[in-house]
Amino acid sequence: MAPGRTPAFAETHVVKAIETLGAGEPVGRIRLSKMLGLGEGETRTLVRHLRSEKVIKVSRAGITLTKLGKRVLSDLRSKISEEIEIPESSLTIGPHNVVVLVKDAADCVGYGVEQRDAAIKAGALGATTLVFGKGRLTMPGVSDDVFRGIRPMQERLVAELKPAEDDVIIIGSAMERQTAEFAAKTAALRLLESKSQ
Repeated sequence: MAPGRTPAFAETHVVKAIETLGAGEPVGRIRLSKMLGLGEGETRTLVRHLRSEKVIKVSRAGITLTKLGKRVLSDLRSKISEEIEIPESSLTIGPHNVVVLVKDAADCVGYGVEQRDAAIKAGALGATTLVFGKGRLTMPGVSDDVFRGIRPMQERLVAELKPAEDDVIIIGSAMERQTAEFAAKTAALRLLESKSQ
């Protein structure tokens, strides 16, 4: 795209747009704008960028993914799971908590501080990072059993996300659900960036 002002949307908005459009039904700009939490002008700019990259097509029926867009979504899903929402617990730090799994990224996790910082930059209260290894979920740098008293939470995370050895689970916590989702996905993207370096 031609040089101009820096877009007001983030990578996470691009990811959410691709996920939303991957559901199959054409989506109108106004509905997409609401789902992304962006203004209509910002959404128009985002759509223009995605269209110029041939990731989406726009018709009177709405916006849909192209074949390339579907491949991008498939590649994304091979690295980051769909999100799930979990209730508040001793593991979380906010009323809304959204979880994503990042495949095979445990070697890039320190103590989870980077994920927390990325979530806070995305407007959240923070993030909790868990690593799956030797058949169990643990919190980096914590030797205690973080699931003591909330065993059903561990069972749910394992059952729904189906982690494999060295997968990472990130819980974004915020005052609103959308912020929690964006926080978890922002932290996941930062983790993938550090993995590719």
